[in-house]
Amino acid sequence: MKIYTKTGDKGTTALFGGTRVPKHNLRIDSYGTVDELNSWIGLLRDQPVTVSTKKVLIDIQDHLFTVGAILATPPEKEKLKNGKDRLNISKIADEDILMLEQEMDRMNEDLPPMTHFILPGGHQSVSFCHITRTVCRRAERLASELNENTPIEEQVLRYLNRLSDYLFVLARKLSFDLQAEEIKWVPKKY
Repeated sequence: MKIYTKTGDKGTTALFGGTRVPKHNLRIDSYGTVDELNSWIGLLRDQPVTVSTKKVLIDIQDHLFTVGAILATPPEKEKLKNGKDRLNISKIADEDILMLEQEMDRMNEDLPPMTHFILPGGHQSVSFCHITRTVCRRAERLASELNENTPIEEQVLRYLNRLSDYLFVLARKLSFDLQAEEIKWVPKKY
């Protein structure tokens, strides 16, 4: 399989199902940001994290490919005229979202209560996690905007929302495990 097709040389690309759109299309920006997020998750996997966290991150990467495929499929291409699925695309299940919630609950058991906002940083791995979280929030904002224009599966928005929460808790857990200082943000009074 050749990587280059030359079909995008004029600034367009194909969605699942063959519809061609400009590369700056909101749908492309949405799943492109999910792809960027997936790369950042890969970088997190390469950090000093536990074996169980690596497994969770691999599961997340798998789910992000599913999210990308869902976002890359325009609604008119999702079903055949007889109502059957046109493209064999996995879905995000309630269990996928529940897994993130359970992981957050598990990590939170070891963490001190949060009383303030926390400044991102303290250790390179923690900083990578915060960057990943902010990319996830951007992916969520883009998917939300896309949903306003063309409805997308509700589970995609829920998954991205919960994933950004998971990444915040993971950053706190990494700070705890790596004994990195968490600096509280306390607004200055003037």
